[in-house]
Amino acid sequence: MPKILINELKQEISSFNPHPGQYRDFLIARGEGVLATHRGLRSEVAGAMAVFAGHPELELVGGYSARAITSGGTLADAAFAQLADEFLSAVRANPDVDAIYFCLHGACAAQTIHDCEGYLLAETRQIVGDRIPLVTSLDLHGILTDTILEHSSAVVLYHTYPHVDFYETGERSARLLLRILHQEVNPVSIRVPIPALVRGNELKTATGRWGECVRAAIAFENSPAGLSGGMFIGNPFTDVPDLLSNVLLVADGEANVPAAEAEAIRIAETFWAMRHHLHQPLTPLTESITRFAAATGRVVLVDAADATSSGASGDSNAILRELLAQGVQRTVLLPIVDAPAVAEAMAVGIGVTLTVPLGGTLDTVRFSPLAFTGTVRHLSDGRFRSESNGEIWDGGPTAVIEAGNLMVVITSQAVNLFDRSLFFAHGLDPAVFDGTVVKSPHCQPHMFDEGAQLILNIDAPGSTSANLPYLGHTRCARPIFPLEPDGASTK
Repeated sequence: MPKILINELKQEISSFNPHPGQYRDFLIARGEGVLATHRGLRSEVAGAMAVFAGHPELELVGGYSARAITSGGTLADAAFAQLADEFLSAVRANPDVDAIYFCLHGACAAQTIHDCEGYLLAETRQIVGDRIPLVTSLDLHGILTDTILEHSSAVVLYHTYPHVDFYETGERSARLLLRILHQEVNPVSIRVPIPALVRGNELKTATGRWGECVRAAIAFENSPAGLSGGMFIGNPFTDVPDLLSNVLLVADGEANVPAAEAEAIRIAETFWAMRHHLHQPLTPLTESITRFAAATGRVVLVDAADATSSGASGDSNAILRELLAQGVQRTVLLPIVDAPAVAEAMAVGIGVTLTVPLGGTLDTVRFSPLAFTGTVRHLSDGRFRSESNGEIWDGGPTAVIEAGNLMVVITSQAVNLFDRSLFFAHGLDPAVFDGTVVKSPHCQPHMFDEGAQLILNIDAPGSTSANLPYLGHTRCARPIFPLEPDGASTK
């Protein structure tokens, strides 16, 4: 009975978030708990398990799972050392497996190890050797490295943004792993790096220009010559030496490599030609709030610079500060991370009015606390189920404070904000507010955008700003678009 080991480590970091990630920021499962964690979810591991379940001759071995509560700052070395030791211990504990599926992200970095995924793969090969098939699934915001490719039999990546194909990516990974295990195919990876970083609405694969590139890669994957295909646009906020965009096609056998190389180059050239269109126009903060105040319909205030699912700290109070400065009277719903403020609200209880310093507790480089007076309307433990994939998300102890027209949901720790789950969990529907601050670059359209009079992408400070030159990259290879004009030298 062939045995397949499943291991998982998922984290995406922003190098510009000064608050380091810690071991406590991860949800850990081991052994059978890995499989139990994913049953009933729409995750990559759940998709892979569904495929493997169709083969009763297989035995699934749950190894280790570490899933970050949300994205965050660069991992502290001690945190990654502990995670890596536990991850690799699960590999060592199962020396008799016949194949391995790793569910990783691709944009995890620690203080001194800039390619965490590559490190885990290389160390795994030291343990199991080169014979065992090992398929790795990655986020299309991952940073593809030579080390990842060298130690993976094949890489499978997401095809959608916003991401709605977690489950399908796991299915594709499992199907490919079985074909390799049964020696039906011979994967050969073709990578074309592109010196460009992009961030904007045209990256939506269903509606944006970049979808053309992704669909071409999918067509190759589905062709007789292809096994996997996609395009990495990296994570512009993970400032590491290998930060680039990449086309990746996995061909079946050497005979199909020339055609795959030609197609990969064609896709890369298509992407390069459209790169100027793949950036999000931003509206200055003061102008954005003025336009919101003058609007008559519902407005989405996009604060992607503080996107917790992209690695930001979540404690930006920049928009709140400007709303107060301009005396805006329209109703606004907004989230923020501030554990001390929650603790004070918990201490006084529901219905009590208090003044707290709000924001600027984590990213003290960009933000400073703002005196905020309001009434405590709701308190919770901050655990709720995601509307996106059914997972339990945990913002820690949470308070809702109302100050006139402003309703602020305050969590003790960063939590994903790429859907409405946090708001719904506290009895708040964004649709009934004049404005909602959305700390995510893109959400599914029905969640916030549909029916809005204005969608304002705000040029606010933050460690995940789409204003990429503002961030201050120091490690990635240069020159790279848009940090330098095309063809410019950094010397």
